[in-house]
Amino acid sequence: MLRADLDHCEWLPDDAKTGEMVFIPGGTFRMGSDHHYPEEAPSHRVSVDGFWMDRTPVTNRQFKQFVNATGHVTEAQIVPDAKDYPGALKEMLYAGSLVFSPLPVITDLSDWSQWWSFTRGASWRHPYGPGSNIKDLDDHPVVHVSYSDAAAYARWAGKDLPTEAEWEFAARGGLDGEEFAWGDALMPGGKHMANVWQGNFPVQNLGEDGFERTSPVMAFPPNGYGLYDMIGNVWEWTSDWWSARHAADTTKPCCIPNNPRGGIEDASYGPRLPDIRIPRKVLKGGSHLCAPNYCRRYRPAARHAEPVDTSTSHVGFRCVARMPFNIHHKPKGSAAT
Repeated sequence: MLRADLDHCEWLPDDAKTGEMVFIPGGTFRMGSDHHYPEEAPSHRVSVDGFWMDRTPVTNRQFKQFVNATGHVTEAQIVPDAKDYPGALKEMLYAGSLVFSPLPVITDLSDWSQWWSFTRGASWRHPYGPGSNIKDLDDHPVVHVSYSDAAAYARWAGKDLPTEAEWEFAARGGLDGEEFAWGDALMPGGKHMANVWQGNFPVQNLGEDGFERTSPVMAFPPNGYGLYDMIGNVWEWTSDWWSARHAADTTKPCCIPNNPRGGIEDASYGPRLPDIRIPRKVLKGGSHLCAPNYCRRYRPAARHAEPVDTSTSHVGFRCVARMPFNIHHKPKGSAAT
């Protein structure tokens, strides 16, 4: 469909017509990787139908419109229910969220509590704790949003959250099998292509790309589909339940999965916390904290499990709209994004 014809399609979301969303053509691609982390394997063929995707992660400005219109209160702003966390001390149950706050000396890279702190009062309005704000961060991705917060925004906007397959297909930007969203080199010609960590994580952040934490959502070049920040800046929620591995690749072209929906909820729970039954969803894209020496997940194939109740200072989201778009579910009082 030609861009000039979009305004004649009443079923399209308003922001697709104004360039806030990008049409991603459907196709078949090789999802996952056999060369990095075990949860990315096996590499396998899947196909997806065409869909529309937000050009950028949802920003603080856009999320503020949603909150002003609906009065939504995020999970980080609500005191947890003790029954959901067996064995938790009462004094540890307070409204807050995880903030990247490394100790002066890191002694064990397997102990993430040495750089993550559950901070009282941290929320999307106060990303680093009560003394911080988003006054100058309107164009940065919203963070400290749980899965339910992201899903609530998507419903309000008349959209949805992407599946893992949709997200990865879009992130590749038409480059099937390349390491990154722009090719096989992390820094082609020495150019920074995404907001990721430079230096020795988590004690040395050189900030060579110009940012130590989140960056404006269009600070780095878009991929081949015109999407920004598909790699780095913030992890992004998908609608798929976590699975420890991908399904095996089919040997028959006729049987390639179409629009796969990932794992099942019952298999998504964290095995290390059997008493806490919080299911997990798939995050994609890596963040500004991904580093070559620790977390090389700044790639389309990379994936990470996240409990649906958890919010952090490096997780955000973006939305999709599948055809035909439901014109009866538009946000009231403002544009869709």
